[in-house]
Amino acid sequence: QVQLVESGGGLVQAGDSLRLSCAASGRTFSTYAMAWFRQAPGKEREFVAGIMWKSNTYYADSVKGRFTISRDNAKNTVFLQMNSLKPDDMAVYYCAARPSTVSSSRRSDYDYWGQGTQVTVSS
Repeated sequence: QVQLVESGGGLVQAGDSLRLSCAASGRTFSTYAMAWFRQAPGKEREFVAGIMWKSNTYYADSVKGRFTISRDNAKNTVFLQMNSLKPDDMAVYYCAARPSTVSSSRRSDYDYWGQGTQVTVSS
């Protein structure tokens, strides 16, 4: 069982930056693929970024070049650095984990989810 707790959301202006954190419980964190998803009001939850256990990363086209996902296995934590935020980035951001060395952009592939953290971007 893995428990995920996100933090770092808040209210920012367009062009600002935020850093989200996701603290995970469990001794096998380093072998899990991790990801960030987001869900805006009235929309489906969508993939944002993923990181594999050896820190290979990949991103949704909408955030490439602006967002960076990273992980600190010693601290059981995954991060999402978000730069140049836009109003379209406004959503609840969720951390997700799957017991696999391979990441995925599909929501259904993830077994564990955090409670989410709100990111609000004003124009």
